Amino acid sequence: MPASATNTVEARPGRSLAVVAVSRGGCVLGRCLAETLDGDFFAAKGRLARTMAEVWANYREMVCIMATGIVVRTVAPLLRDKALDPAVVVCDELGHFAISLLSGHLGGANQLARRVAAATGGQAVLTTASDVLGRTALDLWCRDLGLVPGDKAAFTRAMGRLVDHGALTLWSRYPLPELPPDLHPHLDRATAELVVDSRAVPAERGVVLHPRALVVGIGCNRGTAAGSIAAAVESTCAAHGLAPQAIARLASIDLKRDEAGLLAYARSQGLAIDFYDKDALNRVEGIAGSAIVQRATGARAVAEPAALLGAGPGAALLAAKMKWTDVTTAVAEIADPFATITQGTRTP
Repeated sequence: MPASATNTVEARPGRSLAVVAVSRGGCVLGRCLAETLDGDFFAAKGRLARTMAEVWANYREMVCIMATGIVVRTVAPLLRDKALDPAVVVCDELGHFAISLLSGHLGGANQLARRVAAATGGQAVLTTASDVLGRTALDLWCRDLGLVPGDKAAFTRAMGRLVDHGALTLWSRYPLPELPPDLHPHLDRATAELVVDSRAVPAERGVVLHPRALVVGIGCNRGTAAGSIAAAVESTCAAHGLAPQAIARLASIDLKRDEAGLLAYARSQGLAIDFYDKDALNRVEGIAGSAIVQRATGARAVAEPAALLGAGPGAALLAAKMKWTDVTTAVAEIADPFATITQGTRTP
């Protein structure tokens, strides 16, 4: 049975786009668009609010073939955050205009509007200032590099300054891919408008953007709760002035592959875990061992060597082993967190 004939909207596997229409002409165009763009079509006359709410919860992209005002009034109660809301494009039933209404950058509505316009032979309507003025879409640039703003309000102000003034200065602790022309390298962290750093020290003039540059090595007793591990990691970062947002992954000994609390903590943070056997851990040089740990695991140490192995070549130990109740932590820094990003040349 097609999705439009059911009471419950559920995205089909592999499909993230929904096309919603209410009028007869809109439904004709909607079915064509859904087929062309590999989406699902929903005829919503008489049940628009319910259909939109269900589509909102199940799809990442929406094309609404109806008046803009209708869409605005219908989705208003559903709005949460631009990082969470789906992309919404509004199209007239003749396909003349495809308006990027919501989540233009992070949600991809601007690109979706272009796709709709290409399919209908119409015109994409984009109103985001960066696109209109030819500025870098700072939120997309950060997303592509895995940079997490430490202060959302400060980040919004920085995007405004880029639009208004045409350029921002940037200081980075790490080598970066070639910068867009409106982001200018700066030698002084204290006066830069954008600061790329894994440290939690605020930027004096602008905003800190945290790269995924830290690997946390973790050892723990059997049965340790996820909350205890979370508290240990947070306390470790706080003690060394490191930003939790900069954690790229976790690392531990392979004996902990089935450690429920560790796995639960990793899932809650969206982090992968690298597991190493005792021989790999014992090959890491310059690590102070523990006879107790070696008797229990066969490895001289877990947290420090696991962190260094997880961080890869050139890694530096930023936080040496710290012991907490049932948990041991250490933090290593990835030498080049952007090494896998190959766009353009690198900026030192």
